[in-house]
Amino acid sequence: MNDAPADWSDPGPVTVAPGVHRIPLPMPQDGLRAVNVYAIEDGEHITLIDGGWAVPTARAELEKALDQLGYALPDVTRFLVTHAHRDHYTLAVLLRREFGTAIGLGAGERPAIAALTAAVNRYGAQVTLLRQAGAGGLADLISRGDSRVDPMPEGWEEPDEWLGAGLLRVGDRALRVLPTPGHTRGHIVFADEAAGLLFSGDHVLPHITPSIGFEPVPSDGPLSDYLDSLALVRTLPDLVLLPAHGSVAASTHARIGELVAHHDARLAETGQAVARLGSATAAQVADVMGWTRRRRAFRDLDAFNQMLAVTETVAHLKLLVASGVLTAAGGDVVTYRPRPAAPRR
Repeated sequence: MNDAPADWSDPGPVTVAPGVHRIPLPMPQDGLRAVNVYAIEDGEHITLIDGGWAVPTARAELEKALDQLGYALPDVTRFLVTHAHRDHYTLAVLLRREFGTAIGLGAGERPAIAALTAAVNRYGAQVTLLRQAGAGGLADLISRGDSRVDPMPEGWEEPDEWLGAGLLRVGDRALRVLPTPGHTRGHIVFADEAAGLLFSGDHVLPHITPSIGFEPVPSDGPLSDYLDSLALVRTLPDLVLLPAHGSVAASTHARIGELVAHHDARLAETGQAVARLGSATAAQVADVMGWTRRRRAFRDLDAFNQMLAVTETVAHLKLLVASGVLTAAGGDVVTYRPRPAAPRR
């Protein structure tokens, strides 16, 4: 395995396994800097895992990387996309318009694609969650921002194939498709068990914890979905982690253990915050917690990341309610309290 660049976002291609190459493509206006697409060679053709963001710089980098591998854009016969976020999906759609390249996407993304092709308000679901969380001012601020789905709305179209659990052939490889809802409700990963590889999309990332349920039609329990999906992937053999953001890592299981521990700690911290406050909205809980690996104060985050912080807090609070640690009450604004101890008999 060769994943040599000191900075994982440096332009590729980088060979990560025989016939498999990691190609970082730039992302505009995003702290992640790049998204990895993976080129799988199949004789004269290429299959790409994920597609990139529909911006000219990403297309140019993809074309240059393929040229270094001895291929061109028309040689890409299929995109297998892990989920319907713009940095994974929209460049695939635009290249399909030009070359007719087939696109496969997880069947659980149907509601998201239906909403995105209807040009819904970009953060409509999140604004509703913010109001229920007691963050009305932040909801107003987000609502006044750019409400378009994407600066290139033509990047949202249905795929050629809706993918469910099962096996896909890519040349002489068998890729196992596993639905892994959580990051989005239709997220999927691709496991090449014979080669010991997991194309993990945003489900398992080596350096950060992925956002939960950030999509136009989120599920009611994205954190529960996510933890169940981590457990599912852990039932596979321990595979080399090929993430959408970050460097290749030797052990998927080790990183899953860290992600589960992180959410266990956040659940405990969230429950303790409610206990200290006695009664609190999700916005009030988010305000007293630390954010990012640097434990930044909520007030120091920009509006977009405050939105993510509040919606993630909601996800943790909902799981604590479902597990019997907290109770929830209210209509337009939901308030959380510790569940009273059962009376002694």
